[in-house]
Amino acid sequence: QVHLVESGGGLAQPGESLRLSCAASGNIFAINAMGWYRQAPGKQRELVAKSISKGVTLYEDSVKGRFTISRDSAKNTVYLQMNSLKPEDTAVYFCTAAVRTDVNAPPNDYWGQGTQVTVSS
Repeated sequence: QVHLVESGGGLAQPGESLRLSCAASGNIFAINAMGWYRQAPGKQRELVAKSISKGVTLYEDSVKGRFTISRDSAKNTVYLQMNSLKPEDTAVYFCTAAVRTDVNAPPNDYWGQGTQVTVSS
């Protein structure tokens, strides 16, 4: 079993910053990728940023230049630094990880419980 626990959400004013953290624990042999999705009320869940092994990162267009994803592989933790926040960034943010639980096992996707980010003046 693998567990992802997010932290760092909350309320921010437009232009402010927040930093999200997500720590993976449990039966982990290796983590192929870690990332962040978000879901706003009435909208579909969308990819925000993803960190793939060997330093490759992906960002949703609207967060490029404002958000930065980083990983601490030794701690099985992924971070999302969110700067210049906008009201449209308001959503529940979910952490995800593609985890291998054994040397011969394919990666499976695991999800955190989500953390609320609200940007409002």
